[in-house]
Amino acid sequence: MLKIGSHVSFSDKGLLTATKEALTYGSSSFMIYTGAPQNTRRKPIEDLYIPEGKEAMASAGIGEIVVHAPYIINLASYKEDTFDLAVNFLQEEIRRTASIGVKNIVLHPGAYTEKDPEYGVARIAEGLNLVLEGTKELDVNIALETMAGKGTEIGRSFEEIAAIIEKVRDNHRLTVCMDTCHMHDAGYDIVRDIDGVLRKFDDVVGLDRVAVVHINDSKNPQGAGKDRHAPIGAGWIGFEAINRVVHHDGLKGRPFILETPWIGKDGSSERPMYEAEIALLRADVEERFGGEFLEDVERLHHFYDKSDIEPRLYVLNTWELLKSDAKARKADPREPMERLYDLAVENRVLSSDYSEEQINLRLTASLAGKELLAKL
Repeated sequence: MLKIGSHVSFSDKGLLTATKEALTYGSSSFMIYTGAPQNTRRKPIEDLYIPEGKEAMASAGIGEIVVHAPYIINLASYKEDTFDLAVNFLQEEIRRTASIGVKNIVLHPGAYTEKDPEYGVARIAEGLNLVLEGTKELDVNIALETMAGKGTEIGRSFEEIAAIIEKVRDNHRLTVCMDTCHMHDAGYDIVRDIDGVLRKFDDVVGLDRVAVVHINDSKNPQGAGKDRHAPIGAGWIGFEAINRVVHHDGLKGRPFILETPWIGKDGSSERPMYEAEIALLRADVEERFGGEFLEDVERLHHFYDKSDIEPRLYVLNTWELLKSDAKARKADPREPMERLYDLAVENRVLSSDYSEEQINLRLTASLAGKELLAKL
């Protein structure tokens, strides 16, 4: 069975809350932060509802899940206090990950700031040696995430990931988290040549190291080095390319985790599109939503045809306009999904009884394309 899910909340009742949220999206896996990713405040392990969560997971048939380390960990820092915090806090996060019963904790390798990439690679390896030595009794791997190349972050190339692994003594506990948006933004052609990208990774790092895959579309063209996620189908990668990643034989059996942005007209109405994205990638849209949902998607495509809109080109042209024309962006800053939403509402394409979320779920499905939807 395809292991697929999203980032879910670990607040309130911890693992039990996370599992219940994941089930609302139809997930068979999910990812959590053990606390807020921006700080070091953490609830005691005994307050995380781990037995109750595991029971709920077992009842729902959810097996492998993933933990993500907090953003404040920077093992590449030359500042001793920042480096020491990173080492000590990552060790604590690994202990919490082990207590929850999770095998892989995803880590952004780090940013070298005022130094250089060679320093960053060496410093990260130094930190990982300390972290792994301090947690050697635990059965938890650190999954180094492939990065987009923003700023001075390390991990923008497969070679940098391999260089870190090579410098770590106990590197059998180092795995990799691939991120589709990050690899695309770093310059890898996952849209037209996913086979070649995976062969390259296998040659440089080894596909056996891949433990987790983050599946995100991108708001920027290939090689932009920006790291701005988009809903599946609403970016430069597109549904078809991401679908090939999810079902590629070379990545079979890994958990695929959505980190796509929530969408809505304002902060109070923003909602995740995880349920539709998961159903599209699992190819069970009709089973999940029913025939009426697909009829609505057909109505959207009829509207697109009548209005001379090709959804994929519309999305890409809108992103290009927002990126290249400051005057146009100031006059109308709406992103592609919001523009499509407004067009659908203004033209009364769907039922007026639908909520904003219900319309956006259908718009998300429409971006998979008529031909691909016909195969689902």
